[in-house]
Amino acid sequence: MTQLFEMKRIAAIEFCSSVRDGTHDSPRFHENGYPLITSKNIKGGRLVIENANQISEKDFVDINKRSGVEQWDILFTMIGTLGEVYLEKESEVDYAIKNVGLFKCGSELKGKWLYYWFKTPLNKKKVLQLRRGASQQYLPLGALRSLQIDFPTDSSFAERAIKFISSYDDLIENNKRRIALLEESARQLYKEWFVRFRFPGHEHVKIVDGVPEGWEKSSVADAVSINPKTPVDKGEEIKYVPMSSLSSSQMTVDTSKFELRSKHTNVKFKSGDTLLARITPCLENGKTAFVSFLKEEEVACGSTEFIILRAKKVSAEYTYLLSRDEHFRGFAIKSMVGSSGRQRVQKSCFDKFFIAVPPSAIQHQFNEIASRSFRQIANLEHQVGQLERARDLLLPRLMSGELAV
Repeated sequence: MTQLFEMKRIAAIEFCSSVRDGTHDSPRFHENGYPLITSKNIKGGRLVIENANQISEKDFVDINKRSGVEQWDILFTMIGTLGEVYLEKESEVDYAIKNVGLFKCGSELKGKWLYYWFKTPLNKKKVLQLRRGASQQYLPLGALRSLQIDFPTDSSFAERAIKFISSYDDLIENNKRRIALLEESARQLYKEWFVRFRFPGHEHVKIVDGVPEGWEKSSVADAVSINPKTPVDKGEEIKYVPMSSLSSSQMTVDTSKFELRSKHTNVKFKSGDTLLARITPCLENGKTAFVSFLKEEEVACGSTEFIILRAKKVSAEYTYLLSRDEHFRGFAIKSMVGSSGRQRVQKSCFDKFFIAVPPSAIQHQFNEIASRSFRQIANLEHQVGQLERARDLLLPRLMSGELAV
């Protein structure tokens, strides 16, 4: 395609005020302190601080004398997991970095431009071609400094392009925030009704043997089908869902990581099923998903590192929210056996964890509320997928000057 806007190439060290990396030291961890960000904490353009190790205030100050992150800086994973980027938009930064590339951009325009430049497939490929190392791959700091960044000679085009593409990301972020709020409200409803037993009319119901009178005390294995059989025609192409598509915090599955396979694993599932990670450290990290395909009859297969939970005596929504319950997860984690670093949940543990199965009237009330939230989440997730696909089609053409705004 014809280039509409002229681009110039500038070395990253000239485009930015500085290109450096985080500390190489290993400060002592503290129970309460400041997060120390490494490559594992940067995923999909986001900063995952929840599982970051904490360091003392002194170490935080010392590290930031050399590698302090400021607003509109870019963090770039350069050891182990390569090429993940994060743009810091906040003016107040309360973390330090270790073994992470730091591009100090100094302005919103430069920060956003470089962020999107890194996100284009061609530039990702260029950067990854510079990797070194065998057992653990890395990108040398010198190579990052020498990266040739394409930037328009007309800076007003850069401003328009960034504003245009950012509008997609703003819509995506807004939808993701709504998804998180909807899921949190469903989780709180589950806890209120089925853990704390504050369901409608609870004031007039006695607790008998640990559950409200008229409710059934049931093992999870009896209330939910564990790894049920799901028939599919031999040789038929179906989606394969890897463990990496599961989230630690949200119910939706990352569909960008799906691939089609005609040779299926024995782990097959369909809409309404819950996928529960069964291995360390994925279970401890909370990797779980609610399967929601556009076609109700669609079947997929996945990693043998999942356990499939399918509604039987309780609804699909109840089943998923149970899988997110900290008491249930803690019990499953304690059941794990196997060698260190590769332990697995035992299917037999589901015979020993008991839940309260409510009468049909209470179930119906709960399902009406919860299913509305789940449907809204599925619709929002579909919108997110459409927006991401549109953005990813436009991004390379914008960043190369081939598309006018």
